Amino acid sequence: MPTANTPERIASPVLTAEEAQQAKVAQRCIMAALDHSRAYRIAVLDESGQPADDMPAIAVPPRVLRLFADLLGRMSQRQPVALVPHKYELSTQEAAAILNVSRPFVVKELEAGRIPFRKVGTHRRILFEDLSAYQDQLRSTSEQALRELAQEAQVLNMGY
Repeated sequence: MPTANTPERIASPVLTAEEAQQAKVAQRCIMAALDHSRAYRIAVLDESGQPADDMPAIAVPPRVLRLFADLLGRMSQRQPVALVPHKYELSTQEAAAILNVSRPFVVKELEAGRIPFRKVGTHRRILFEDLSAYQDQLRSTSEQALRELAQEAQVLNMGY
């Protein structure tokens, strides 16, 4: 559940099959509008498909429509989606939850200088973008280690 200290989720973590299909159709409509007509207005329709009387069409910059289309595409694949504000700071507990590790592990990584942070009083704060870069670096290191192990298995003719 979002709190005052966490980014709000734009949707439940994973869509139902019906919601994923709706997201897919919406994404295709937005992309088609962007590709052909340079459309930049969105109209709200009522249940019968007619423009809602009390809601005028709203102008949306094309970059925002592309963002909507990207989000809808990911949602249609039933991937969890969350929006995080630029320069968002996390507590060590929030960072640990994102990395799926313990809070003491995050603190050790911070103190070792592997993740940049700042202190607010006695509390450590981590920029989301720094945590994301650390996570990407961890993933890259793991993938490289797996490649090396597979290569070594090939050299030793272990049948892999």
